[in-house]
Amino acid sequence: MARGDGNVAYEHQAGTVCRDKQHRSCSGRWRGVVNRTVDGKRRRYTVDGSTKTEATRKLKAKVAELDGGVRPDGTYTVRQCCDEWLSTGLDGKSPKTVSTYREALAPVLAEIGGRKLDRLSVRDVETALQRAAATRSTRTVQIAALSLERALQRAVKHRLISFNPAAEADRPSGKTEGRPSRAMTRGVLELLLSEAEADGAVGAYTIVAAMTGCRPEELRALAWDSVDLDAGTIRVWRSDRHGGDTKTTKSKRSLAIPQRAVQALLRRQEQQQQDHANAAELWHETGLVFTTTIGTMLDPHNLRREFRNLCDDAGIGRKWSPRELRHTFVSILSEAGVPLEEIARLAGHSTSRTTETVYRRELREQIGTGATVMDSVFPVRQELSA
Repeated sequence: MARGDGNVAYEHQAGTVCRDKQHRSCSGRWRGVVNRTVDGKRRRYTVDGSTKTEATRKLKAKVAELDGGVRPDGTYTVRQCCDEWLSTGLDGKSPKTVSTYREALAPVLAEIGGRKLDRLSVRDVETALQRAAATRSTRTVQIAALSLERALQRAVKHRLISFNPAAEADRPSGKTEGRPSRAMTRGVLELLLSEAEADGAVGAYTIVAAMTGCRPEELRALAWDSVDLDAGTIRVWRSDRHGGDTKTTKSKRSLAIPQRAVQALLRRQEQQQQDHANAAELWHETGLVFTTTIGTMLDPHNLRREFRNLCDDAGIGRKWSPRELRHTFVSILSEAGVPLEEIARLAGHSTSRTTETVYRRELREQIGTGATVMDSVFPVRQELSA
């Protein structure tokens, strides 16, 4: 190697005696060393290999890194890199999203978190992902791989490493999958709706969700100023996602709502007025439709628990989740012959491809909107409209 580019020499294992000039029978390693001044300090960088050729190749690569401005820190670990990305590299992401990334990375970092970042290889990443895939779902492995890639890309940007091993690694499929979403049949939904009509905020929420196909986060953020009961419409304009915006641009939509949902909202309005009077000074004026008894937004976990209690009371079991009302909406519209493009528009999807991909189990053959179909399938009960 050229002068100043370091040198390669053989290092014997301590306590051994070598009489082999080629070192073929020795238990030591070939080690390459190069010195550079970084930030005013003289630093020593080393590489090693089982052969002189391997050590020389690695040393040349290290010299190229240093000459290219990369400044590896021999003490900086993969875990430190990921923790720094999670703490400072996700500006604008919600705490829930950051938590999801952190949990997905946990099994991978258990394998390679202690590895020095500048020593991390593509094989190291693939091995860690494969071991995570043995006990995690495909989605979790994908999130972990993408999170690791982004964290390492940040390190590349900051000149801590010269290339991103995670970007080159293959991503295995997971061995377990979460419970797939399902759609209720007409008969099952009718049992639930009948029970919901006698329930409080969660009952009204259930009816509107099943009748409109709105996302849970959209209904939790639905305000009375977006509801027109005389016209029978709602405007879906916000959600309780981080930042308050809807999932996509096309998620902002105005919907005609079936009369059964209108009746549920009228009852909800009366009940909320009574809750306000009962709570007195404890009331929080949020302007939201679906609230607790003191006016605050429904908590997703509490909503899920109360919804399952409602399902239990309706005799359909506790296996359902609020989000599956959306799948049910899509299933019933498809069964009634509503075109895929119209279902996508009602559901607030960016394209009909999203509807087809996500809800393929619920889609039936389409022969021929939303409010008209739902009114015909689930008409207002006479004793409630009287």
